[in-house]
Amino acid sequence: MRLAVIDCGTNTFHLLVVEMQADGRFEQVFKQRQYVRLGQEGLDHIGATPFQRGIDCIAVFKEKMEELDVVRYRAFGTEALRRADNGSDFVAAVKASSGVDIQLITGSEEARLIHLGVKQAVPFFKGKTLIMDIGGGSVEFIIASEAEVFWAQSFPIGVQVLFSRFQKNDPILPAEIEAIHAHLAEVLAPLHTALRQHQTPLLTGASGSFEVVEDMLAREREHPLFAIISLDEFYPIHTSIITASFDERMKMPGLPPERVELIAVAFVLMDYVVKNAGIQQIVTSAYAMKEGMLLEMGADLAVKMPHMA
Repeated sequence: MRLAVIDCGTNTFHLLVVEMQADGRFEQVFKQRQYVRLGQEGLDHIGATPFQRGIDCIAVFKEKMEELDVVRYRAFGTEALRRADNGSDFVAAVKASSGVDIQLITGSEEARLIHLGVKQAVPFFKGKTLIMDIGGGSVEFIIASEAEVFWAQSFPIGVQVLFSRFQKNDPILPAEIEAIHAHLAEVLAPLHTALRQHQTPLLTGASGSFEVVEDMLAREREHPLFAIISLDEFYPIHTSIITASFDERMKMPGLPPERVELIAVAFVLMDYVVKNAGIQQIVTSAYAMKEGMLLEMGADLAVKMPHMA
């Protein structure tokens, strides 16, 4: 049985199609992402051009799901659609044009699904980890072990938010970095409080920005679903990114052209969290929210169709 998930993010729309196995596991059949950039013209209102890009993208995804004989799917929207004053108009326009029904989920629901996805890919070793998922509109933080979520919260500090508000120069200026740090210190006060209670030296990254670190290292992944990155490997890449111009970043191997504009603020954000949380090692996860959603879809089907179990 083929299932699919559509993730309508602030910057990127994702389609993931899998074959659900009888034991509840799934195998990837097809994966596609499009940089729709819903928040390109502002996060409080989706501009006409990105609005249409999003509708066109979902139509393409719908055709692909029909081509691949997808039986069930879920489509969900996150910070961009929650925040924009015409987010509900976009959801209605997609429904009218392609029949796809987009469900808006809360930040806390995002965090819960991210944990479900990550724990399928990453061994939690001993103790706790700080999971971080960097989106365009929001960033989710989860402090968890494999079995338990101790604390989780979503913050409206995604890369599109930080870029639009703080980065006016390229390369990003030290004063702009300081302004981002000051903003993060204020907004992330609940995270700092939680980390004093739940200290962990491990950061698990579940997003495209962390994938960039891994891709720019250009080394083979020892494990199929996660990679371990030392701070000695992270910081040379961090320095090269935040000191480079747009044109220089465009030429960097392993950095997708679509991420070039916003990647500097992503690295400023990662650096802030690493230093302020006392992180000693970074783990990148191949799974995140979409895979968490699929896990729940499979479990729901197993309940409704017991012969699958």
